[in-house]
Amino acid sequence: MQSTGRLDDKPMTASSSGRDLAGRVAWVTGGSRGIGRAIALTLAGRGAAVAVGARNLQALESLSAEIGRLGADCLIQSLDVRDSESVHAFAQATTDRLGSPDILVNNAGIYKTEPVRGHSLEIWKEVIDVNLTGALLTSRSVLDSMIAKGWGRIINISSISGKTGEAFGAAYCASKFGLIGLSQSLALEVARYGITVNAVCPGWVSTDMAVEQLTDQRWCQLNSLEPAESQEIARLSVPQERFISPDEVAQLVAYLCTDFARGITGQAMNICGGMVLH
Repeated sequence: MQSTGRLDDKPMTASSSGRDLAGRVAWVTGGSRGIGRAIALTLAGRGAAVAVGARNLQALESLSAEIGRLGADCLIQSLDVRDSESVHAFAQATTDRLGSPDILVNNAGIYKTEPVRGHSLEIWKEVIDVNLTGALLTSRSVLDSMIAKGWGRIINISSISGKTGEAFGAAYCASKFGLIGLSQSLALEVARYGITVNAVCPGWVSTDMAVEQLTDQRWCQLNSLEPAESQEIARLSVPQERFISPDEVAQLVAYLCTDFARGITGQAMNICGGMVLH
């Protein structure tokens, strides 16, 4: 294909040091454990300065120390993605300390087991607010600076439950389906500015959150499972017969942050061991 002569058509070369995100500032929400923690460490290891927010500030202390040992700058701060003031304060603190974010990873998320019949509206709102509205609030807060730079990466951590429904997890599924829709719409709005927006859709990942869901008494009761067998049945539901590791998800996210992924936008990429093929 003939070059258009645009500045972003310059050739790309692989980083010999592996620090291909050096000079970038990344913001990771929900980074206190699991996938978010792995993403923060991976981005830091590849050279990015990392701002990590979560409601559990104490859990971020050890993460900050680990990032420091990687030689990366780090900011940790309490963050409630449901609260626009909290989001604004975090974005401002990140800009003041590290610079305006080049990368936003919306990972904050919760799961609640609840049948649709008699579904608690309070639980519904909580899940939607954390998993979906939070991503809107954080994305709004970084778009102006990304547009001004002519470069940006927004990665939303959705789920294969954002592509296929799950019994007794309606609020979670609705939020994750919505997150894919948000990613696609925003990707089209900002494509001309050198910003990409994608969703990553994990299946069963070896995290505390997955264990909590699979062994939850109500989850097991509604699915007619014993807690002892629930995790094994979940593992065997994966064609690869294993849970994905948080580091695998983090490496996919890191790739989407690089210039080599600049042609990928508006996509919802599965990482699920073959559980979902669309």
